[in-house]
Parts: sequence; C-alpha cells; structure tokens
Amino acid sequence: MFQLFLERLEEMIGLENLKSEVKEFIAISKMNKIRKEKGFATSGFNLHSLFLGNPGTGKTTVARIVAELLYQKGLIATNKLIEVSRGDLIGGYQGQTAIKTREHLHAALGGVLFIDEAYSLKHGSGDNFGQEAIDEILKFMEDHRRDMVVIFAGYHKEMAEFLETNSGLKSRIPTTFDFEDYSPDEIAQIGEFILQGQGYQYDVESYRAVVKEAYATTDDHSNGRWIRNFNQKLLAHMSRRVTKDESSDFNTITSEDLEKMREA
Repeated sequence: MFQLFLERLEEMIGLENLKSEVKEFIAISKMNKIRKEKGFATSGFNLHSLFLGNPGTGKTTVARIVAELLYQKGLIATNKLIEVSRGDLIGGYQGQTAIKTREHLHAALGGVLFIDEAYSLKHGSGDNFGQEAIDEILKFMEDHRRDMVVIFAGYHKEMAEFLETNSGLKSRIPTTFDFEDYSPDEIAQIGEFILQGQGYQYDVESYRAVVKEAYATTDDHSNGRWIRNFNQKLLAHMSRRVTKDESSDFNTITSEDLEKMREA
C-alpha cells in the first residue's frame, strides 16, 4: 500500500522538488521513530508542517497522500485526514470557538488535521475569536505532538505575515513544503489528464496550443483550478454544438470547439 501511494505522488504532474521533499520527510520521520524506539537520541519527532503555494497547486491532494504515507509507515496511528478552515473553527460567541476547535482537534487525534487558508484564522489584532482558536491549536499541538500531525496550508505572502504575528506557531512547525506554480506545459498536461479520464477524444497539438495561448494571456493563475474551468467552458461549447446535431460524436472535441475557446 505504501508503494501505491508513493506512485500516486509520482504520477502527479510537475512538483518535482516537492515530491523529493515529501519522500525525504517520510524517510527522516521513519528513521527518527526507529531511533526513538531503540532508545537513541533523535533530532526531534515533530511532523507538523506548512504547505505554501498558490491556489490549485495540489496542496490538499498532496496532504491526503502524505497522510496515507505516514499511516502506512506507522508514523500516525489512524488512517484519517480531517480538513478544516476558519468557518469550521470559529464560533459566534465567546467560548464557542474553543469548543468547536477542540472538537476538530480531537477528531483528528491519531491522524492529520489539515487547516486550509490557515492565515484566515485571525483577522487582525482585534480578532479575539481567531486568537482563541489559535491558542487552542497551540496547546493541543504541544500536548499531543507525538499523537497527530497538523498541516497549515495557505499562500506564501499571507502565511508569512500570519506566522510573523504568531511566534508560538512558527516555533512549532519545523517543516515547510513549497508548491510551485505549474508551467503552461504542465497546465496543458493536467487538462489532458482530465479529458482523457472522461473519455474525450481531441487533437493533442491543437488542444495544447489553445491552452497555452489562453494561459499566457489570463490574469487568473489559479493553476489546476484554471484548467478545470477552461475544460468546463470547452465542453460547454462542445455540448451546444452536439445538441444541435445529434448525429455528432459526443466524445470528440473538434477544432471548431477549440476555436471557440480561442475567440473567447
């Protein structure tokens, strides 16, 4: 099973540096666990991590794979990943935030807690509810640093500012993973992977050319999200065409469909 999830990581398009970092992270963590069990000194056995990158760069997908790898190597006790964001943790009145936050922390005990857009936990110095959530997380991370993994995910700039105002968090997160933006070629590969998975036929070179041309001119660089939206619009053009002529092949994206995307 471990090899299966390692292969899933390798199959992800791009992210070559990140893949190496994840494998190194797992290997070092396993070594530390073995050394600790044998009574040797370790460099610290804390798996809390930062996942930094722009939208659509695969942070959530990689977190799920990392959770599986950690479980398969015996580094966490249970095979689970709990995903939360500010809305899941912040309450509507004083005291409710601590209760909600503790509920999610306990749910993730033994596994992985993935906090998406973690920088949004606190909106300015006057956000008492946000501070309440952070205080609960800090205490739980300290009390259960051997029993769970917390992954804080978000954009580089916002997370850097967030951590500068929360030294307690910064000191408790030893590992950072950087998720690079995809290149235009990688964006096209992701788009092809999606279409092929849905059984569509298309001219590869024409598709790649239109995708890269569109990505070069867009202001929306949300990576995987952008190409999913691109494909959705492409299939909308195709659906309008084929529903007018039901003799058309419902599985083939034509040059006409691609040209519509170029015009758009």
